[in-house]
Amino acid sequence: MARGNSQGGEGGQRRDRNRGAPQEERADSDIVEKLVHINRVAATVKGGRRFSFAALRVVGDQKGRVGFGHGKAREVPEAIRKATEEAKKTMIRVPLRESRTLHHDGNGRWGAGKVMVRAAPPGTGVIAGGPMRAVLETLGIQDVVGKSVGSSNPYNMVRATFEALKAQSSPRQVAAKRGKKVADVLGRRADGASAVAAADGE
Repeated sequence: MARGNSQGGEGGQRRDRNRGAPQEERADSDIVEKLVHINRVAATVKGGRRFSFAALRVVGDQKGRVGFGHGKAREVPEAIRKATEEAKKTMIRVPLRESRTLHHDGNGRWGAGKVMVRAAPPGTGVIAGGPMRAVLETLGIQDVVGKSVGSSNPYNMVRATFEALKAQSSPRQVAAKRGKKVADVLGRRADGASAVAAADGE
């Protein structure tokens, strides 16, 4: 019985390592890193099959900057290192409302992956799962509602989420683009989260 339990435990660990489901978090000089996915890939060569690992990593400072990277190597640590370096080089800045949520709703699409993100009132929390949650948490968003309606491929989901975040604009940016004051852009709207919705289509 003891042998069966130990083998079951080892098998569970082996499955988790191959699937890359865990999202480990590490703070390095104010940068939060999360491992989204690890995939074992095989290349057929003359002598047989050669295995390697592909890692998908998300990094952010939880203050409005976030990036993602993909790395591939023969060993898992090396693949994660490559993904982290690429993620830090491709970080983008996303304007946040009150440093806790988005300014307006948005949609993103990449391949078959489609996501929707919505601004939320205080206390809502991060309502999203999987790769979307990793991106939104490392970005520093505290209140948001996210929904994936397309492919569950983590690479497509992460890229679609970034497309939705790139489309975000703050009232200050919209006012500068129109040559107006921020108060003129906001108008009489009481909810700042939807204040830029009219400018989203421009």
